[in-house]
Amino acid sequence: MVKYGMNLLLWTADLQEPQHGLLDQMKQIGYDGVELPIFNLDLENFKKIGARCDSLGLGRTAVTVSTLEENPISSEASVRAAAVDRLKKVVDCCAAAGVTHLCGPIHSALGHFSGAGPTADEWGRAKDVLAKVADHAQANKVTLVMEYLNRFECYFVTCAADAARFCREVNHPALKMMYDTFHANIEEKCIANAIRECKDQCVHVHISENDRSTPGEGHVDFATTFKTLKETGYSGWFVVEAFGLALPDLAAATKIWRRMFPTEDHLSRNALAFMKKNWEG
Repeated sequence: MVKYGMNLLLWTADLQEPQHGLLDQMKQIGYDGVELPIFNLDLENFKKIGARCDSLGLGRTAVTVSTLEENPISSEASVRAAAVDRLKKVVDCCAAAGVTHLCGPIHSALGHFSGAGPTADEWGRAKDVLAKVADHAQANKVTLVMEYLNRFECYFVTCAADAARFCREVNHPALKMMYDTFHANIEEKCIANAIRECKDQCVHVHISENDRSTPGEGHVDFATTFKTLKETGYSGWFVVEAFGLALPDLAAATKIWRRMFPTEDHLSRNALAFMKKNWEG
């Protein structure tokens, strides 16, 4: 049975106690869980978040990224070691908050480009780094869920087929992949085939519109998306991922230059109704 979640990056990159009302709000709207941004590696803060979510009956997934200073595909061994160390600390935060799935482009540095496509050496380095982190994740009952991005945000893994192949080659029970409708809308020639190609590795789905606004109010082919996910037996999370202008650094990173939706409340409420209508209707 699928679960419906909301990525809190719509409001904050660092959820603190004064913002815990967001958790109550997501529960009131009807979400099964929330996706927590993990950038500030404060274990005590994530313990508090986990306790609040437990009291509300909210499930938790999480999202993070890899940076250039801690890049899993770097040619420098020290940088790769830093990547392993940081990602393990992120897993520790997940464990503190009761997070089950850690998602995101954890395979390479977000927004960094070499000027060419991925190399065999980079592929091998990423496999080595993520296998080590997956051991730690498995011990903490967390599943790593690598996300492929479009060509304008990374160069290492940019389609469902490559993400699935990567996970199959690592062959670790705590390393899987996710499907994001925003990136797929840019990169995939056929949505149905892309979903079928990764069905054995896909454990998480981001529901995101072509302009990062309210799902269902743009031109992503959600009809084919939901139909094919049903055909392939998908039963994981559907998490809304949308971005606005509230966080200047995040808006710049996600290239959001104008307001794409009336209010955050409009987006979160309508997105949940849209997902339920398309999946359950």
